[in-house]
Amino acid sequence: MSIETVGSSASLIKNNNAESWVKKNDLEVNKMLDYSDLKKGVNSYQDNSKTFSEFLEDSLIKVNDLQKKANESIEKLATGKSKNIHETLLMVEKADIAFKAMNQMRLKVLDAYKEVMRMQV
Repeated sequence: MSIETVGSSASLIKNNNAESWVKKNDLEVNKMLDYSDLKKGVNSYQDNSKTFSEFLEDSLIKVNDLQKKANESIEKLATGKSKNIHETLLMVEKADIAFKAMNQMRLKVLDAYKEVMRMQV
């Protein structure tokens, strides 16, 4: 592959009529773009953000649900209602990973709280 100079690149653009092709395609792209969301403006923005306590509560509920599903799956396997050990193990692992992540988050929050309490005013 040869290294081309700026002059030879410019001559290639002129020879292959690349400028008109770019202008034509640029206009077609602008026609395809939908700017209706931009016309609504900033006033239509809805604040759907959660507070930290709401986020924490939702996370705890999800972890609890995963724990319940894992327990139900274990009971079904133990009673013979389910013979799918793979699904049971998957549910147990999901619950375990979620619990470990929640525990790590708890430790980080406690560390942050302790550090704030150590601050001198």
